[in-house]
Amino acid sequence: MVIVILAIVVIALVVAAVLLTRQKRSQQLQQGFGPEYDRTVDERGGDRRAAEAELEERRERRSQFEVRELEPGARDRYAERWRTAQRRFVDEPGPAVGEADALVVEVMRDRGYPVADEFEQRAADVSVDHPQVVEHYRAAHGISARATAGEASTEDLRQAMVHFRALFVELLGEDERPGDTDGRAPQTENVREMS
Repeated sequence: MVIVILAIVVIALVVAAVLLTRQKRSQQLQQGFGPEYDRTVDERGGDRRAAEAELEERRERRSQFEVRELEPGARDRYAERWRTAQRRFVDEPGPAVGEADALVVEVMRDRGYPVADEFEQRAADVSVDHPQVVEHYRAAHGISARATAGEASTEDLRQAMVHFRALFVELLGEDERPGDTDGRAPQTENVREMS
């Protein structure tokens, strides 16, 4: 009888440990991926296990990349190119959005993310390090695709620039934003119109 009770206690402890480990893993993924966690769960029809497995795969894939910070000179050049794209938006919104899209991909590549993959894989890769802004990237890419098909309004294109900028700023680095060196938003008229 004592052996049966001990076996039941051991089984209960093992089950509790497994459940606690799963709960801790879920909490870590929720905290690490933020809104991307919820989006992935929704995308998987509410199946948390499938979503968490995918997020773990993303982390594993990301661990194979050598992601690095940009050199200050490169950061300055990219910031200037962003300002140029913003100025171009006034007269040529469609091409400016295409330029912003290409610029984001270029910064991703220079930071060490693989960019030869399809868009969804690029978004998944960048979501590991930038989960708060990857949804901006998806929204901007969607608008850019509609613009290519001639189905986006000027307001849509403006929104695409705002969305691209959110990821661009994150990729550029925390200590500098396009058009500014002290971390505050740039105070040019074009940028205020886009915010």
